[in-house]
Amino acid sequence: MTGQSITTRKGDDGSTSLLYGQRVPKSHPQIEAVGTLDELNVALGAVKMQLDPRDASTGVFIASLQQNLVTLMGEIACAEKDIARYEASKFSRLQADDLTRIDERIALLEAAGLVYDGWATPGANPRAAALDTARVTARRAERRLAELPNHGRNPRPLLLQYINRLSDLLWLLARQAETVQ
Repeated sequence: MTGQSITTRKGDDGSTSLLYGQRVPKSHPQIEAVGTLDELNVALGAVKMQLDPRDASTGVFIASLQQNLVTLMGEIACAEKDIARYEASKFSRLQADDLTRIDERIALLEAAGLVYDGWATPGANPRAAALDTARVTARRAERRLAELPNHGRNPRPLLLQYINRLSDLLWLLARQAETVQ
């Protein structure tokens, strides 16, 4: 292996860095939000493992959701004072088209008759359980993002809309997966 070690020891004191180097406690609300988004990314990876290999388009779609989460994490990991710097950087930002793709997928599922009222009981099969795990992680990420303005970080409204809609989509996909044997 070449290059730098992942072990910097800078976090041994319980701190970590935001995107442009500002040190904060590892329990900082932005770090909590980024960590929860990272957990959601992992949960979506577990969903991909449960997909039918013949359903490559869903795998590609989920991979695009994962890439969007990486983009979202970058933006959330930026301190409020560094937003202009982030916007001027090479880093990508979540776009309205990203939300539109989720809305379109929701519309397709609903048009196919996939609409449920009330609570679901997760666990019908491994794929549905993986989707429900991703869904509840998305809801937790949404709560973490919604809390950030109380701590001086104001995410763009699109970011909250995206996570909210993503959790709705995951709920529908889990219900769809329950019908697959």
